[in-house]
Amino acid sequence: MMEKKESVSDIVRDKKLNRQDRIELGRLFQGSVSSQDWELSERMIHLADMQTLNDLLCISLDSIWFLTTEGELQGITGLIGKIISHGAHDYTRATLRTSFLASCVSSCHSLTDTVTVMAQRLHERLQECDGDKVLKAEAGDKVRKFTEWAFKCIGFHSHSARDKANQDSAAAAEIQLQLSAFKTFLDLAGNNLSGKDFTEAFDAACFPLTLFSTSFSPGWASGISASVVHGLLGMPVEGGADNVNQCFLEASRFGSTELVRILLQIAQRNSLDVDVDLALGFASHYSKIETMDCLVEEGNAVAFLSPLMRAAERGCVQVVEWFVKRGCREMELCLALTAATSSSRVEIAAYLLPHVPRAVLAALSVEILKAAGERSGGSFNGVEYLLKSDFLGDPVSTYSVADTVAKSEDESVPLELKTFLQEHWSEAAFKQGVKESRDNFLNFMRVLKIGESGIRLKDLPAPLRVAIAYMPLYRGCVKAGGRLLSQKLRGQLVEAVKQLQGFDVETEGVYKGHHQVMAVLEHHLPIFLVKGSSH
Repeated sequence: MMEKKESVSDIVRDKKLNRQDRIELGRLFQGSVSSQDWELSERMIHLADMQTLNDLLCISLDSIWFLTTEGELQGITGLIGKIISHGAHDYTRATLRTSFLASCVSSCHSLTDTVTVMAQRLHERLQECDGDKVLKAEAGDKVRKFTEWAFKCIGFHSHSARDKANQDSAAAAEIQLQLSAFKTFLDLAGNNLSGKDFTEAFDAACFPLTLFSTSFSPGWASGISASVVHGLLGMPVEGGADNVNQCFLEASRFGSTELVRILLQIAQRNSLDVDVDLALGFASHYSKIETMDCLVEEGNAVAFLSPLMRAAERGCVQVVEWFVKRGCREMELCLALTAATSSSRVEIAAYLLPHVPRAVLAALSVEILKAAGERSGGSFNGVEYLLKSDFLGDPVSTYSVADTVAKSEDESVPLELKTFLQEHWSEAAFKQGVKESRDNFLNFMRVLKIGESGIRLKDLPAPLRVAIAYMPLYRGCVKAGGRLLSQKLRGQLVEAVKQLQGFDVETEGVYKGHHQVMAVLEHHLPIFLVKGSSH
């Protein structure tokens, strides 16, 4: 013990300590606090200059998160009081630093594992954030250094502290002692801490939890380990922290479900408003399903429409399925279908279509096609999917609504959409298809009868002659797929079958779908070509 006292006196130079002296005094002070040598610790206070006093205040305050007995509580709070009475006044730094550390202590199950998780989560978080790469790298470096300090501090106290009891009752008692010590410090600081200081402290405490919360077991927020966090976050709120909602939204965005759960409870206890619906939007945008569950079940979020539509536009199947299973109104489903259609998210449209009642689709069919066309960006794959799928469940109705939009004189209907429908899905397109197929047949017959090629087509077997004439059409119909063909293809197919059969195709058969008409064409084609085209 005498050697330690002598080493302290050696580094004192009229209370004007250089950087190395301050570091050495701080190291010795931390050792004496950790070993609970309060007398030696108090003597070191007298040796410190003003800057070092503020350092000692931080070191003393940091140690409260490792105390385990009433005696330690009395010793450390008494020491903090003496440091303040000697002139330490940097309450802001001490509060921010210890808030960050306390959060790390609560999150740290295994020091090695936590460091690994921290590095990975920090990398993921920076990747998800917008901004300059250089600035993100600098921010990441600063956070890493600060976090490394916190874990070094945890490691130091873990090695020097005696073994703790594992019983919940003992852990709960220790937590109450630690929170009592922090409350004592805040009382000593008094009006020297502003609302801004408490706001920054709240953010500092939330940050590590945002990183680590995804590694917590479900229900962690209600367990003993989270008791410190509840108290740690509750005190800044009482002091005037005004960023609870901001931290809540950020935790939701990064899928920190257990922190979201804690912040919901803190907001409820303190009668604070947090925007659960906006938080649901953030969580759904990043596909944080567990957080979405929490926001709905515990936060009572109910605004599904906006995040559902954004998920449909992005093509996020998992999130869309989650909303549908949670229960959406008919109009919400219809609007989501429109959003998926306009973005050509065919997989999403295929999932949503069976969930929208046919009566709703029929009533809004024209508006659905118009809205999908307005936001399509020039691609009508989604619109084409709806029509091919016979989205109204009745070919006559589906073809009719397409023709209605194609002929519409409403200036709000995008010209590109009208052109697309006129060329492929209108009655005029059907007639054009019939004409093209008839012209093709006439040209083929001319070649057959008066062609001068050495290979005479009329000498070929009938199935091969049909293949030469209609195989491109057949393959086009197979490739198109869906329940309905476009009007243009349908017109070509109907005329082709008419020429093969020698009589008109029944109108009822045509509108039931193209598969019956296709079967007639397949009957006249060589079987090996039919099988080859179906693969």
